[in-house]
Amino acid sequence: MTANTNPGAGACPLPHPATETVLLGHGSGGRLSEQLLREVFLPAFNNPYLDQLNDQATVPLAGEALAFTTDSYVVNPLFFPGGDIGSLAVHGTVNDLAVGGARPLYLSAAFILEEGLPMAHLRKIVASMQAACQASGVVLVTGDTKVVERGKGDGVFITTSGVGAMELSRTLSVDRARPGDRIILSGPIGDHGITILSVREGIEFETGLESDSAPLVSPIRKMLAACGGVRCMRDPTRGGVSSTLNEIARASGVGIEIAEARIPIRDQVRGACELLGLDPLYVANEGKFIAVVAAEDADKALEALRQDPLGRSAALIGEVVEEHAGRVVLRSRIGGRRVVQMLAGEQLPRIC
Repeated sequence: MTANTNPGAGACPLPHPATETVLLGHGSGGRLSEQLLREVFLPAFNNPYLDQLNDQATVPLAGEALAFTTDSYVVNPLFFPGGDIGSLAVHGTVNDLAVGGARPLYLSAAFILEEGLPMAHLRKIVASMQAACQASGVVLVTGDTKVVERGKGDGVFITTSGVGAMELSRTLSVDRARPGDRIILSGPIGDHGITILSVREGIEFETGLESDSAPLVSPIRKMLAACGGVRCMRDPTRGGVSSTLNEIARASGVGIEIAEARIPIRDQVRGACELLGLDPLYVANEGKFIAVVAAEDADKALEALRQDPLGRSAALIGEVVEEHAGRVVLRSRIGGRRVVQMLAGEQLPRIC
């Protein structure tokens, strides 16, 4: 593995939490994102659906329950090993529906295009989105397009929204973790974030590393069909595994303990993180999910996940505990313990 630039040159310094301007860290999915949400958005739009702070909202409609979600994608570069901004936009929205227990059905897409974008790039992105929709079992049914002046749009920004059907009689929510529950991770972490960084910084791997961007509908449905003890699921995108686990611990008022030795990480990702001084627990993923499962159903959940190509490396990485409520503690390979905080700044901006 070699690098031809200084990867630390573009690093975002740890911002002071008290600020009157928007910082890159406000889009990190970590501590500053949470602050922005609680101080600006939640007071303005307070309602029972938004207050649950899940990846999607479950809303009633004509006596039925629908899942609804929205997300924006500003990844740089637009094309990367394993995907592009188009497939990423579909997978991200589909996965936010799937981790809530919904069957994704319909998407919308809004494109902000920069003047001067090669039409060949746009056609490639649209074709990628279409293929991702087919693979995910969803239909893109409406959209919008705007064009901004050259130099003001960075190529393409995409916003997608998704609607799914809730087919479960049980509720999956970030506030339902209970002491004794097990923490399951569906596969190796950090692939997406390190792939994006490798393209930006010219890092070359002896063996190819690709983004893990993928639709998670199939492994999730297999797991839900196999066991009824799933409490909640989240996909650890911005902010990585650490921020996702902290969100669950805080929302449920429980502690979480994870074992470093149990967390699956590819050698390329581990090596790149060591080279660049990054913690893989904070690196973004786009094709993995975390599930909190009742202890008696953990083995069944793992067995079901491992039957799917996207879950073959699924692992039980920890458990929910009564102690240190609201905190995540990691047991290191050498037997030490440390608190794993929510991401404070922005490790890798423009990652999704």
